[in-house]
Amino acid sequence: MYRSRKNPQIALKPQDLVVLLRLSLAKERVPSYAELAAELGMTASEVHAALERAHAAQLVRKDRSRPPALLREALRHFALHGAAYAFPAVRGEATRGFPTAYAAAPLRDLVAQPAAEPPPVWPHPKGPVRGVALYPLYPSVPGAATKNAALYELLALFDALRAGAARERKMASDLLAERLE
Repeated sequence: MYRSRKNPQIALKPQDLVVLLRLSLAKERVPSYAELAAELGMTASEVHAALERAHAAQLVRKDRSRPPALLREALRHFALHGAAYAFPAVRGEATRGFPTAYAAAPLRDLVAQPAAEPPPVWPHPKGPVRGVALYPLYPSVPGAATKNAALYELLALFDALRAGAARERKMASDLLAERLE
């Protein structure tokens, strides 16, 4: 007789990478769950769950007496070599939104943008550019990125890794590695 079994396997979610990239920017003080939630457009429980999954994946170290500590080398390795496969690019139709990948800083100044091709954008009604939708890792990413320029750059570089041509991926990989050291 077959009995169903609960699968205890834990899987990272796209929003986990958003939280981790934001934590990579915290140099002196780690923001609280409530602060991260407000900045990232998530709930505190979503941030907490993201950090629990990241802990299980050995991307953060947790100690009851201290805030979670980002394991930078593990995050850098995951972001550069695995995350694009775990969270593949999802494209959509022409829309208004915020530029991402090669169309956003810092790649915007390094990559010649094809004139005949509309730029990749995170769909958003208040976005300044018309382009082709490249859906963000999490729906609140456009709002969070407009509040934090450094986070915007990290997320746009990651989009270039998961959706760009070979040259863009190489440049994005080098820039992302530098920022995550």
